[in-house]
Amino acid sequence: MKVFLTGGSGMLGRHLKTELELLGHEVVAPNSSELDLRDARATSELMERTAPDAVVHSAAKVGGIQANIEAGGMFLTANLAIDHSVIFGAKDLGIKNFVYIGSSCMYPANRMEPLQVSDILSGPLEPTNASYALAKISGTKAVEAFDAIEDFNWKTFVASNLYGPGDHFDPARSHLLAAIISKVQVAKEEESTQIVMWGDGKVRREFTYVIDFAKWVGVSISNLQNLPSIMNVGCGEDFTVQEFYNIVMSELGFEGELIADLSKPNGNLRKLMDSSIARSFGWNPSTTINKGIVETHRWLLENRTHA
Repeated sequence: MKVFLTGGSGMLGRHLKTELELLGHEVVAPNSSELDLRDARATSELMERTAPDAVVHSAAKVGGIQANIEAGGMFLTANLAIDHSVIFGAKDLGIKNFVYIGSSCMYPANRMEPLQVSDILSGPLEPTNASYALAKISGTKAVEAFDAIEDFNWKTFVASNLYGPGDHFDPARSHLLAAIISKVQVAKEEESTQIVMWGDGKVRREFTYVIDFAKWVGVSISNLQNLPSIMNVGCGEDFTVQEFYNIVMSELGFEGELIADLSKPNGNLRKLMDSSIARSFGWNPSTTINKGIVETHRWLLENRTHA
């Protein structure tokens, strides 16, 4: 199968490309210098020239909590433009197989029970990333609508927070777990005696190892017709922010003090997804949080100039 992959230069995209190719698929993955996905005509023309059997759309404009607070509107408009180009371009070309990578931020804020697909649009979004969430909801709903077309196998895989080799470690762009790993590594190198944590550390987050998720997309691409339109794909376990700090500090051998900065926002109280439906179709992530952190840290040390 020939697969048109967007976002192939990002953390998830690089692993998707690797896993798809290991399974024997031909992957076309233009980078941002080769294709501006906001340009609908150029995107459609390239998809038409390459004539893929499937599209995996993992490209998105993303950022950490601070970036979302400072430039939320940009995340909405940029992602709406990207999704419009890719989704409607693929639909107009009649591409039968399509995977859209959704996000757990699409769910209502502060739900303590595991989130189910039926919860989407059932309550207010978490304010700090509502703009990005709105764009992802829009993309998901478009994909769901086109999945209803006969012979179209268009699916959304709702990913939890992802982490792993290739993650962003720049504080302006990184998400929670990569930021913690980087912060602890810097503290070790500078021989600091303490690390500052945003908020009180009590909110909970689910992080799934990116290679586990990429493998699942790879094995699913040839079986989309048997899957539901929208499906949660998370590891099924969450930890408090403080627990993530404690695990990283332990694995990296840092024995300093953890200080809570209560002037900083906590964000959503919890974002654990119910991924039981995906598990019923064979989703079975194998990487423990400790092993994943060790592998991610190893990658960081080996790729410092690129992180």
